[in-house]
Amino acid sequence: MNRKEVVVRADVSVDWQGDPPRIRVYVGNELFTERTWIWQEGYYLEEMLAVNAPPGNYDLRWELVPPSQGTIEVKNVRIEHGSAYAYIKKNSQLRITDEST
Repeated sequence: MNRKEVVVRADVSVDWQGDPPRIRVYVGNELFTERTWIWQEGYYLEEMLAVNAPPGNYDLRWELVPPSQGTIEVKNVRIEHGSAYAYIKKNSQLRITDEST
């Protein structure tokens, strides 16, 4: 099956106190990134995920790494490039489509 290139963007913010939390971003079951969140309340990152995968459905997950404390908010998930669309459920889900089908 042909792999497709898709660029997904999302606005991500974390509300936290104490030590800066670490967050992980997954596409399907694959860990895409892990970082320490150093930005204070009121700031957000525009996350960019460059995905190269076969057509199908992929859950997008942002989560805190224990024992980090806080809450993550993900908004405005969107496709910047590629044959795909995204929609929000409890977590985000990416659907990569194949133009030939």
